Amino acid sequence: MISFLIFLGVFLFMECVTWLTHKYLMHGFMWYFHEDHHQPKYANIFERNDIFFAIFAIPSIVLFSVGAEAGFNYLFFIGLGITAYGFCYFMIHDVLIHQRFKWFKTTKNRYLIGLRKAHKVHHKKMGKEGSEVFGMLYVPFKYYNM
Repeated sequence: MISFLIFLGVFLFMECVTWLTHKYLMHGFMWYFHEDHHQPKYANIFERNDIFFAIFAIPSIVLFSVGAEAGFNYLFFIGLGITAYGFCYFMIHDVLIHQRFKWFKTTKNRYLIGLRKAHKVHHKKMGKEGSEVFGMLYVPFKYYNM
């Protein structure tokens, strides 16, 4: 039970980490890597922004490895929470919202539609200043009724 609570707590905490990272790092001093994500898309499937997947994967890999060697202790479940959040981020951000992979194009789910709308508002600003909605899973209620 404690392992599941660690996993769930880390998964939920990653939304805060994502919001802070997106607002202050990606739209801050790491804008060089994130900038192409706010530009019109071209033929290349990869973006400089994709480096953030690797940046977030490194702690997961280390935590999995160290936690597994220590008998699947709490570090393993922290790594699992980060990885699960990363998988959800990929499915929602890259598959559902940006359609980088054409696995499912439409939804009638109110929550997922709200996510799309909130992210669209984020991308209205092409530059690093003035954007809003920096998280991934939390959607302010106003985007459900747009």
